[in-house]
Amino acid sequence: MSHPDVAPAAPVPGTGVRHILFPYADEDRFVHGALSFVDSALGAGEAVVVAVSGPRERLLREALTGAGTRDGVSFLDSGELGSNPGRLIPVWQAWIGKVAQEGRPVRAISENRWAGRTGAETAELRYHEWLLNKAFEQSPVWWLLCPFDTGADQEGTLRSLERCHPLVLGDEGPVPGADYAEGPYAFEVLGDPCDPDEELAFSAGALASVRERVTACAARHGLAGDRLRSLLLAATEVAANSIKYAGGGSLRTWAEGSRVVCEFRDGGYIADPMAGRIRPTIDQVGGRGLWLVQQMCDLVQIRTDPRTGTVVRLSMDVDAG
Repeated sequence: MSHPDVAPAAPVPGTGVRHILFPYADEDRFVHGALSFVDSALGAGEAVVVAVSGPRERLLREALTGAGTRDGVSFLDSGELGSNPGRLIPVWQAWIGKVAQEGRPVRAISENRWAGRTGAETAELRYHEWLLNKAFEQSPVWWLLCPFDTGADQEGTLRSLERCHPLVLGDEGPVPGADYAEGPYAFEVLGDPCDPDEELAFSAGALASVRERVTACAARHGLAGDRLRSLLLAATEVAANSIKYAGGGSLRTWAEGSRVVCEFRDGGYIADPMAGRIRPTIDQVGGRGLWLVQQMCDLVQIRTDPRTGTVVRLSMDVDAG
């Protein structure tokens, strides 16, 4: 089998991201495909940023050094981005915006960590991959290559990723993904609460009760200090939004594995799929609550429907540093 050529296979549109899934089965294919992508970018005078973790980063750094093409390639520490996929789009927006000010086109390689994640984390990471296409519809054109180790595929992750990527890298270069779905996105159903506390109804004037319930659950399961304060801040924001836009809602809390989970339900509807995933501007009025929540929590799951209302789950890991 020949290695892929990642030079442009079709005319590049004037705006948006060329979002390419790159399935690979061994290290040789990974390195060759990534190097081809980088060489094509540098040859065109484009900036390159790489966000891959652990062994893949070492392999690529060594290959770039050996090929003499390390200059002009920047590396992001993907570990510092955290486990919450809700934080990832602003990172790319900031980097793309910075390079765009320099007048240079951009190519990026980003391999998310799939192995070892919980089912909930994996589901939200897939949604992030789908949202990337929406988030950059009006941006200057750039390329994003997403390697995926097919040997680590679990529960059909590759198939679900094919639905999130307009392009797939084959042996002859990027081709349109036959399974790409523009939308609406098919969310995974949230699992049932695990031994939840009795449901707490809240409305105007009841934010103290919300904080007391979250604190009590956290204390039983060992969540304390700064991480408890972050969860309390996020829970207060979600509850305040429920009161403001839906007149109130309900709260359940429980522990799931090493995480404390808070679930809010109300009759409201969040129409914007990018809510909370775009960094607010300095002069922006409103819209900061969900952004803050994404920054505070290890995982945020939102399910919203105009017919049935909205569910927001906040998760905070007791064991994380």
